[in-house]
Order: sequence, then C-alpha cells, then structure tokens
Amino acid sequence: MTIHQQDFQEHRNTAATQIEVPAQRLGSVSRAAAVREAAPQAVPSPVPVPAPARTGHRFLIYKQDPSVAELGARLAFVPTVVLNGPTDARVRTEMQGVTPVARNVNGDFVFAAGSPQFDCAHTFAVVRQAIAMFERHNGGNPIPFAWNVGGNTDRISVFPRAGVGANAFYSRTAKALKFLFFTPEGQPETNVVHTCRSFDIVAHETGHALLDGLKPGWLSADGPPQTGGLHESFGDITAIFLALAQPDQAEALVALTKANLHDKSFLADVAEEFGRALGMPSGLRNADNDLKLSQVGNEVHAISQVFTGAIYDVLADVYTFEMARQRRTKDASLVLIETASALCRLVFDAIVASPATGARYVDVANKMLQISSGRGDPAIYRTFIRNRFAVREITTAATPLTDLMSGQMRMTDADYTGDGQDVTEVEALDEHSASLRAEQDRSRCCGTMQMPEYQVVDAEKLAKRGSLEDDDILRHDLDELRRAFSK
Repeated sequence: MTIHQQDFQEHRNTAATQIEVPAQRLGSVSRAAAVREAAPQAVPSPVPVPAPARTGHRFLIYKQDPSVAELGARLAFVPTVVLNGPTDARVRTEMQGVTPVARNVNGDFVFAAGSPQFDCAHTFAVVRQAIAMFERHNGGNPIPFAWNVGGNTDRISVFPRAGVGANAFYSRTAKALKFLFFTPEGQPETNVVHTCRSFDIVAHETGHALLDGLKPGWLSADGPPQTGGLHESFGDITAIFLALAQPDQAEALVALTKANLHDKSFLADVAEEFGRALGMPSGLRNADNDLKLSQVGNEVHAISQVFTGAIYDVLADVYTFEMARQRRTKDASLVLIETASALCRLVFDAIVASPATGARYVDVANKMLQISSGRGDPAIYRTFIRNRFAVREITTAATPLTDLMSGQMRMTDADYTGDGQDVTEVEALDEHSASLRAEQDRSRCCGTMQMPEYQVVDAEKLAKRGSLEDDDILRHDLDELRRAFSK
C-alpha cells in the first residue's frame, strides 16, 4: 500500500467511526441524515499566487552618500539575475582579496555598511540602476558600451577600491569604472573617504561610460569645450535623474523642500561628502546654479555646470507647472517622479539625435524643442527650454524673456509662449564664445576627462567605437620611433 493509499484508508476508517456514533444517539433522525451531517467538510484549496517571471536580488546601498543623514543606507532591488561577485551579463565587480562576494542565504547582497563587501554590492547596484534607467528610456533595448561591436559582449569591470586618490574615472581602454579613496588633508588616517560610497559619484561615472557607448566621439579633447561640457554634465544629470527615479528619494525630497526644487537639498548638491573633504561648503558641484557661458571661459568642469543648471531649471519649471495641474489628482512625489522621467527621456533622446562629434549645447537644445513638440508636450514646456537656455547665454532669445525676468510668467498656462510663437529652432548666442572656439581645459574635471586616451586619441578613432589598446594611446610616439629606427 502506498503512502497516499494508506492515508486515504485511515481517512475512511476515521470517517466511519465518526458516522456511527451520532447515528446511535439520534433516535428519530435517520441514519442517512446522520451520515450527511457528519460527513467531513472539504478543505478549501488556496488560490495559486502567480510567481515572478524572473527573480532578483536585494542590495543595501547608500541612497546618496554616508554624509546625507536624511536617507542613509536602504535596501534596493535589482530585478536581474546576479551571480556571486556581484556580476551579471553587463557588470562585474573586482576587489582584490574580497571578490567574489557571495549572496547570503536569501540570495541577497546585504552587508554591514562600510565593509568591503558592502562597497562591492553598493557600487554594483548603483551602476546597474543607472544602466537600467537609460535602457528604459531606450525602449528597453540594451545600451552598448563603446567596445560592444561586432557581437562583443564584454562587461564593464567595476573597481570599488581601485587605489588611493581623490578621484574616480571611466576608462574605455581598461573597460572599467575605477573609484579611489583618500584621507582629507589634516584629518586622522581613519577618516577615509571612499568615492565608491557616493551615489552621485558612481552614477556620474556610469553616465560617462553609457554616453561613450552612445556618442563615442564626444570624449575626444579635439572637440569644442561644450562637447566636453556635455559629457561632464551628463554624468551629473545621470545622478539627478537616477535619484528621482527612486520613490523613497523623491518622497524625501518633496518633504524636505515642500515641493520647491530651488530649496537647498541633497538633489542639487552633487557628491556632498567628497566636496566637503576638499574644503567646499557643500557638494562638489551645485546643479541649482546661475552660471552663464560668459562666466566660465573654456574650462570644461565649469562649462558643464551651465548646461546642468539649465536642465535643472527646466525640471523645476515643469514640476511647478505639473503640480499646479495635477496636485488634486496625484501625490506630489508621484508628480515629481513622472516629471523627472519624462524630462530625462527628452534629454536622452535629444543627445542621441545630436551630432556624432563636435556637439554644442544649442544642438541639444534644438533637439529637445523638436522632440518635445513632436511628442505633444504642452507649449509651455518649450517655453521653459527656450528661456532657460537663453538666460544662460547658450542660445538667442527667440521669444521674449520679459515675463521670466520680471517674475510674471504664467506658470499654469499650458499654451504660454510669451508672444504666441512656439519656436522649435534657436541659434547659438555667441559663435565666438571661448566655450566653442578655444581648446578644452580639462584641468578641473573628474578623472574620466583627464585620462590620456581621450586627450591623444583623435575624435575619428574614438567615434568608430571598439576597444582601445595602449598602442592606440602611444600611436604618435610609436610612429616617431618607427621613423627614427628605419633610417
């Protein structure tokens, strides 16, 4: 007799015993009725619960960096298959003597904040989140790294503790993101700042890697300073939009600022801990700035802040408009998440549509205007874009700035343009600007822009994509040696 047959027989014997007892006592009640009343009730079956199509993993990460107490370390979910490392199909993590970091018994990468294992898991997760955000804006299609050509699927390697120094960088030659660590001057040796623990810095450097895949010619120092500025700005914009793609960060920001993005906050301050370690009052950069092109010359780090500031102002303007329109039907945090996502998609699409080399801010501005019009955004969106780029001295004022400068803009009027014209083509304000004609000064940029591979390899070679080798960087010197040794 099988186990199931034995269980069934025992169940029948038990049921029969239960039937006979009440039948002897009931007297006038028929045996059939007793059987019906004493029959065991069917046990209800639970309703099946649909299982997720694919599993994922939890990571403990800093939502900004260790110094931003409003958010601290929280759990994040990465909905892809992640192997011990952590590593997956696009990203691998390396730390000597530590990796591969193993998942815990629940299949998650949750470790004590500040530990080497935490640094590996946190850095991997933020890189993965940044990639996922732009792939969503890319129609769900993967964004290639610059070397992913001809069927190449090589991952990008992430080094959370790559060495000592106050910097971080992306290298196409190494196919890597490298994050350094340092002790601020005058501080005890135990007060180490790890750049990998900054959400902003990790997102920024990942932005460089992704933009190099989309626009491989833009990292060349041969382009105008504004092209370099677009690369540095894209890194900061990546950090801003990635923060606003996360509901807990968006909700915290709305509560902290009372839905006013021009209030001081962790969103506008980029890399707070790193900035303070270098003696700055808040972050390494401030996205909510008032810089104009005439104030920054040809220094790429400063030039980037002009573009970032314009985008940040557009974000604040659109959010103000959408809050007025939707505040009775949606939570303020949800409005911010949706507004930021739509603007991130607009900037992403505009950059993809911009020239392969020598791109200028006006090129991206015009693509933003045209794409916004094509997708049916309210006309006031394009008014915000025109105004903010014109105020920064990036473009001409194709429509009047009178209302903006007097504080009289009709921020709730979806059709507002200033003069009734919905212009989608603007001109650069000053074609002779140092930001367009001078050589790039990258002396204050992040480590990426100072890498020799982008300084000496020409734009044409970079724009072709593909892997870079050391010999590509040394090409000029090697050619000279060949000429000398052939005599």
